[in-house]
Amino acid sequence: MGRDAVVRVLSYNVRSLRDDPAAVARVVRACAPDLVLVQEAPRFFRWRKPLGRLAAAAGLVVLAGGAPAAGPALLCSLRATVESTRDELLPLTPGLHRRGLSTAVVRFGAVRLGVLSYHLSLRKDERYAQGAMLLERLAAMGVEHAMAGGDVNERPKGRTFRRLAGELQDGWAVRPWGGEYTSTPPDPHQRIDAIFATPGVEVLGCGVPAPGTADPAVPPFTGDDLLRATDHLPVLAALRVPGARS
Repeated sequence: MGRDAVVRVLSYNVRSLRDDPAAVARVVRACAPDLVLVQEAPRFFRWRKPLGRLAAAAGLVVLAGGAPAAGPALLCSLRATVESTRDELLPLTPGLHRRGLSTAVVRFGAVRLGVLSYHLSLRKDERYAQGAMLLERLAAMGVEHAMAGGDVNERPKGRTFRRLAGELQDGWAVRPWGGEYTSTPPDPHQRIDAIFATPGVEVLGCGVPAPGTADPAVPPFTGDDLLRATDHLPVLAALRVPGARS
């Protein structure tokens, strides 16, 4: 019988690091994540450098994404062993922003986990179609357990959000922890960012982390950091993922 693993996952829309990259890094590092699912990562000229600087400042490495996924990206700690990565561009609607998915299969000891970072469209019909593609991509990853995190661009009562929550576990709804609302930092009033997990993954807690730190060796982040970092609040989840059973 394989051992289960508790994995800390942070999902964060960083608005191309246009605001305060140092504040973003302080928030990420203090949350002590094993995986970071980034939305609106730098994706234009010399995009690798700022994404790499963020990863290094947070004590992580770049796993996938950025420009090849039109914004979503994945960072990870050295605790993760990478099996595979895949960045996928979604169909382009003329006149709208290009969207994509950044995915990977990683291992934590005996645990295999599919990971997906997404940022769905602002337009309802395109967003709903992209939700279906997200579910298809998760199912095609060839793993028993997977999770997806990102910016839904829709509240929980919306059609696309309900579609995702109908097939996956909505982390906040299953085991709320911390704050609920992710937009906007000066006046949090709506939950448009979410971490989802497949059945079989145990959600230990999920929500917006309060200022502080998960690691006493790391300086804490502050409420001012959350205000300065970007135009979204992060979502942090602790997931217990079953290991392979013999």
